[in-house]
Amino acid sequence: MTGTDEHTAVTPPVSVLGLGEMGGALASAFLGGGHPTTVWNRTAAKADPWVAKGARQASDVREAVRSGELVVVSVQGNETARELLETAGDALAGRAVLNLTDGTSQEVRAVATWAAERGAAYLHGQIMTIAPGVGSPEAVVFYGGSRTLYDRYAAALRLIGGRGTLLGADAGVPTLYGMAVHGTMWGALNGFLHAAALLSDEGVPVADFLDRANPSLTALLGLFPLLAGEIDSGAYATEYGALSAHRPSVADLVRECAARGVDTTFPRYTLDLVEQAIDAGHGGDSYSRLVEHFRGR
Repeated sequence: MTGTDEHTAVTPPVSVLGLGEMGGALASAFLGGGHPTTVWNRTAAKADPWVAKGARQASDVREAVRSGELVVVSVQGNETARELLETAGDALAGRAVLNLTDGTSQEVRAVATWAAERGAAYLHGQIMTIAPGVGSPEAVVFYGGSRTLYDRYAAALRLIGGRGTLLGADAGVPTLYGMAVHGTMWGALNGFLHAAALLSDEGVPVADFLDRANPSLTALLGLFPLLAGEIDSGAYATEYGALSAHRPSVADLVRECAARGVDTTFPRYTLDLVEQAIDAGHGGDSYSRLVEHFRGR
């Protein structure tokens, strides 16, 4: 690794490849943290605001990589990330690469393998906030890859988000964590919007519902650890909340929506899952049994 004097040991030089919304926020965070920061973007003029803040603009990726001890990549797609890094040639050897580009776990692992073959230390990060949240003490970032790299640049990583966690050596796992958070979010948002459609059809203010139902909705979050334990152990049988007990309520929701002309796709899908599990002899199991459907089993 480059950078051996006292200053760079604390604030090592950083290069940021890509100055989109997220890349720009990252460059600002490193500049604000006192790191000598080099920036590169395919459209050169886009770097002007960060140059005005004190960043150095590289003419090409190779120059940017040579200028940074820590090379941070934030672009659209991991194929693009690999192609950009490839143009650095042998300059990549000995550098630390932090890839913050979204993609699938397989794509991320492919970039990690490719970078390692070229002598770079590699870390993948999944930022769980929008660009304005970069640098927040509460911003969550999941990391996977080199423990040495993670420890060495811990202070720089805290500039990205205060709640960073190294999940292990597998660079692909952070993307799965991120997708799991998003999947849960979209499921919850769709459920809430469907409920809001049902309520507003009756003229019930949705805000009033939230105020009065808040204890029940909060209690739902408490079910996640219970479901997680059942899924991890594969023990779905339970004395409470059996699927057979869920069925009548889901069926009532389907009928209520149909009578009002509210879309039934969402509750009908749930009813179909519950009924399929009951028909397969799992009526006494908890709701966690349905994970087998989503696993494709």
